[in-house]
Amino acid sequence: MKLQKAILVVCIAIMVLWGQTVLAENPVRGGKLVVAQKAEPPGLDPTSNTAAAIDRVVYANLYEGLIKVDQNGNFVPLLAESWEVTPDGLTYTFHLRKGVKFHNGEPFNAKVAKWNFERDMGPKSVNAHPEFFRGIAKMETPDDNTFVVTLKDVDALFIAHIAEGDAVMLPMKGYEKAKSHPIGTGPFKFSKWVRGDRVELVRYDGYWNPELPYLDAVTFKFIGDASAQIAALKAGDIDVISSIPAPESAKELAADKRLKVFAGTTTGEVIMSTNNKAKPFDNKLVRQAMAYAIDRQAVIDLVMFGYGTPIGSHWSPSTPYYVDLTQKFPYNPKKAKELLAKAGYPNGFEATIKLPAIYSYSKRAGEVIADMLGQVGIKLKIEIVEWGQWLDRIYKKKEYQLTMIGHVEPWDIGIYANPNYYFQYDSQEFRDAYSKALKARNDAEKAKWFGRCQEIIAEDAVNGYLFCAPSLPAMKAEVMGWWKNYPTIALDCTQVWIKK
Repeated sequence: MKLQKAILVVCIAIMVLWGQTVLAENPVRGGKLVVAQKAEPPGLDPTSNTAAAIDRVVYANLYEGLIKVDQNGNFVPLLAESWEVTPDGLTYTFHLRKGVKFHNGEPFNAKVAKWNFERDMGPKSVNAHPEFFRGIAKMETPDDNTFVVTLKDVDALFIAHIAEGDAVMLPMKGYEKAKSHPIGTGPFKFSKWVRGDRVELVRYDGYWNPELPYLDAVTFKFIGDASAQIAALKAGDIDVISSIPAPESAKELAADKRLKVFAGTTTGEVIMSTNNKAKPFDNKLVRQAMAYAIDRQAVIDLVMFGYGTPIGSHWSPSTPYYVDLTQKFPYNPKKAKELLAKAGYPNGFEATIKLPAIYSYSKRAGEVIADMLGQVGIKLKIEIVEWGQWLDRIYKKKEYQLTMIGHVEPWDIGIYANPNYYFQYDSQEFRDAYSKALKARNDAEKAKWFGRCQEIIAEDAVNGYLFCAPSLPAMKAEVMGWWKNYPTIALDCTQVWIKK
């Protein structure tokens, strides 16, 4: 533990020094940036689909919401210059920026903000998360630059939700084409989408902040193969790999003087998802035994080549109110065998773990976990399934015992309050704690109840909590201002610049 704290202190010092170095240099305007990412988005409207690939391209770059998450994980003003909340936690008053225009020239104002929220929460809502908005009791627009939202009940995550892609502002004219021809208020506007290859964005000269963006254009190029991404970066065909898909390549790239690699954090929790209604995993003792049988640091070393942060619950260390529960079930094979015997399985048992073919980390982690569990008598059969089958058979139909996947949405611990979610975890104690967390009116209460939520699912060993996925962007040495940590899933290029 002392070693971990020492490493953390050193890392913070390095981050501070790195930040001072960047700030000491004056950004220059101009240049084009080509960013490689693995997945092509299914569309370009983040309000209509939960696919992370959409937000990575358009959120903060093309579309903006009232507020956003900065690189330190803080909620900061965007289209709203400021906001305040009444003492009862029910009414939010947003003071909107003046003079903001969409890329089509349409003005942004309180009327447009209200229209967007009405569209998001309405009975015919196409928003992927209409529940984020259905707690709204009423909305008022005293003037063009004041937007007042009153909730039916306190919602501690209201600000967090409207800082996500689900709450970006679309224009009242042209919003119908958002999936293929998006129009926003961001620093870049849509130029071209070459299906199967790239999305091109160019500087929006009418942006409300005349100092930004620094770049003339950003192209998001879709390269699914890890080796092809690396080859393209080395050849100079791209400028940035948003996250190295093969972590074993990070050290090799970092050794190239023409390049640099950041090792940061994300909001993604990699877990061994467990069907809590499938025998024998409906027995808490069995799940706890598995927790003792897994050496998290060894998983990180073997699967991620040392990149990643151990977790003990479904919460990222980069998210507020995090509780370190990694010592709840320290690696202890002897204790695991004792619990299995107590659960009625002194000789262990056989089970199947279904791994999605699309993610190499899932397959590697599944193999490592199978070996660890085998040492305490749990013999796992590995089944590789295609992504479409995984979504249908596992996520939707819940036809599985164990699987391996990363959950990337921030603040998503609320999924444990849904007994119909694919974990099939049913706990009234958790639902009560989560309800209290959502109704918390101050930071102390939020910390107490979100912390309790983490403790409950850790104690119940609902899933195998493994590690927080690392942020491993690699880029040319002259690329400046790229985020090291990803406290949100967006690839925000607003303040990125190229050193001449």
